[in-house]
Amino acid sequence: MATYIMFGRYSQDAIGKISAERTQKATALIEQNGGKLREGYALLGETDLVIIVDLPDTERAMKSSVALSKLLGVSFATMPAISVSEFDRILA
Repeated sequence: MATYIMFGRYSQDAIGKISAERTQKATALIEQNGGKLREGYALLGETDLVIIVDLPDTERAMKSSVALSKLLGVSFATMPAISVSEFDRILA
């Protein structure tokens, strides 16, 4: 599994539809793509959400990102991430 960080911005329409039920649907969608939601954070500022997910590969990360955008009305920028210790090992 690879880790992906998803930075999201709500559309104006999506703000009025925020709910725990919608969050549950988003979590289920990630799981349907073979992934796991590690954590999600609501933010103040230019980015509204940060979601940390584990997914099997880039293809499923792309599918999840697009499907979540459709489901939630949130535009996501999705990026692969590795731990600093893994980064150090790679560059050693």
